[in-house]
Amino acid sequence: MLGTQEESMKWFGVLGLVALSECLVTIPLTRIKSMRENLREKDKLKDYLEKHPYNLAYKFVESVDPDTGVYYESMRNYLDLAYVGTIRIGTPPQEFKVIFDTGSSDLWVPSIYCSSPACANHNVFNPLLSTTFRVSGRPIHLQYGSGTMSGFLAYDTVQFEGLVDESQAFGLSLREPGKFMEYAVFDGILGLAYPSLSLQGTIPIFDNLWKKGLISQELFAFYLSKKEEEGSVVMFGGVDHSYYRGDLNWVPVSKPFYWQLSMDSISMNGAVIACSGGCEAIIDTGTSLLIGPSSVVLNIQKIINAKQSYSGEYMIDCNTINTLPDIVFTINGINYPVPASAYIREGQEGTCYSNFDEGRGGLFVSDSWILGDVFLRLYFTVFDRGNDTIGLAPAV
Repeated sequence: MLGTQEESMKWFGVLGLVALSECLVTIPLTRIKSMRENLREKDKLKDYLEKHPYNLAYKFVESVDPDTGVYYESMRNYLDLAYVGTIRIGTPPQEFKVIFDTGSSDLWVPSIYCSSPACANHNVFNPLLSTTFRVSGRPIHLQYGSGTMSGFLAYDTVQFEGLVDESQAFGLSLREPGKFMEYAVFDGILGLAYPSLSLQGTIPIFDNLWKKGLISQELFAFYLSKKEEEGSVVMFGGVDHSYYRGDLNWVPVSKPFYWQLSMDSISMNGAVIACSGGCEAIIDTGTSLLIGPSSVVLNIQKIINAKQSYSGEYMIDCNTINTLPDIVFTINGINYPVPASAYIREGQEGTCYSNFDEGRGGLFVSDSWILGDVFLRLYFTVFDRGNDTIGLAPAV
């Protein structure tokens, strides 16, 4: 009889795991060539960096032009983005490659009405082909480091991997001035930050998924593969434990705006080299590099012997990948080592570059950091909106 009870308990456990996995929606991400690589290959990177230095001016207050009623939302420089996923908008659905971005909260894609050269290189949404499309008549203006996207707000059905979100607010571009999007492999951006960062009066896509009962847990998670083109995923409504080792370490969100947390220090060989006494950091899938205050990052470049090239990038001897020590990010008392093989990236023809970059200008005048894909490739990350926490564990 005891054996029968044990067998029953075992099967209940198996059924529970099956039920949990059925609630989890996993969207594959593809690693692509970044705009930085595209510009470098075309020998246009130096000119681009001079005109568009990385700016830490994230949006703190949404502004509205009183004369035109246009809503302004600042966005960042997506120069190093390398992971895209596929979504579908409209009925019947039209397909787009987007960045699933934890550093912004809005969804936008190009439209057939866009007159900029950048739109000619991307999939564009045609409202006339969708039976569920609804226009709001509200103009929007998204500002990023390298240009702007002017367009209008609309509503339609958004789908990805079985999730169907009806009447979702999203932006459609009319103009994408500048060279920014011409070199982008992705069509648009899907924001996953807090609603406080979204366009006023709109509900971000993740919040709609939760409110409509389309996901079973109020969280999502990212696994970014280290080398392979395929294998990266973003998962909604649950966590697949096969993507990480050990236990998740939970860190409270220090400010529910971005996915921001308090960091203890940054050290090398046991000595603090940055963030002395603590600082703030944003966990951001919409940034590839490790971004910090200019003076602090310049000091780190000296420590790892990275030299500035004619293009403005910091180059480093590839042989040092095997000799330089880990740089350790300590968060909530837990050490998260980043080895030289992660903070140095290998380019073409045997050249190597530092994965640290400076945040220039903007509103971040204190010792604040952005931990991008360099960090996220090492650590599986759970973004838990229900508890305002971030879970971190070594990725497999």
